[in-house]
Amino acid sequence: MRSIIASTLEDLGDYEITEASSGFEALKILPGRSFDLIITDINMPDINGLELVNFVKKHPTYKDTPLIIVTTEKAEEDRKKGMSLGADDYITKPFSPDALQNSVKKLLKEE
Repeated sequence: MRSIIASTLEDLGDYEITEASSGFEALKILPGRSFDLIITDINMPDINGLELVNFVKKHPTYKDTPLIIVTTEKAEEDRKKGMSLGADDYITKPFSPDALQNSVKKLLKEE
């Protein structure tokens, strides 16, 4: 799924895309770098994506970084939890490339 998301973002233009294979890897990559946008899943092999959202939105460096959750979790309760933790958008799989691209454009104010 990461490769589909990366490919969808590459179609938008000249973005540098950094991928992490797990929540722990994301936590290792984040320090010392800045990102314009973070996309995460809820279901990851180690930490729950909601824990990552919680970390990101409480971290002084990343608290204002737009964040999108892309997940198979379709329950309204999951969406509400993600949004209440600070996610800016919640997209459920399967999704159309346009849905993700429109969300990214909106959050990066490129519409």
